[in-house]
Amino acid sequence: MDSIGDMFDSALNLEQTNYEEGYEDGYANGLVSGKEEGRQVGLKTGFEVGEELGFYRGCIDIWKSGIRVNPNHFSTRAQKVISQMDELLKKYPISDPENESVSDIMNSLRLKFRAICASLNVKLEYNGYPKASDVENIEF
Repeated sequence: MDSIGDMFDSALNLEQTNYEEGYEDGYANGLVSGKEEGRQVGLKTGFEVGEELGFYRGCIDIWKSGIRVNPNHFSTRAQKVISQMDELLKKYPISDPENESVSDIMNSLRLKFRAICASLNVKLEYNGYPKASDVENIEF
């Protein structure tokens, strides 16, 4: 009688056993695919940040060259903001993307860039992030 009871118990536990095995397999597969997906997102995000920082570095280098050639073409305020932007770029923690100051520095860089462009009366735009006029077209 005991063997018949064991047979029914194993039949009743079959669903739970299959559920647990499926969960463990799914969890293990999810870890592998999650790591790969995270790696791909990290590479894409890192590239985008590097591209934007490089754009700002190029602008600063050009502006500083222009200041060296003829400092009178740049107001004292514009020269000061260019220097501040240069310092922010140097402080950007490239090798520590989880640093809490990353978004603050990037926001400051963007603001200073817009301020410099406005004071120099130039229309430079970095194409990596949406323009103010495109904000209404963004969908989430």
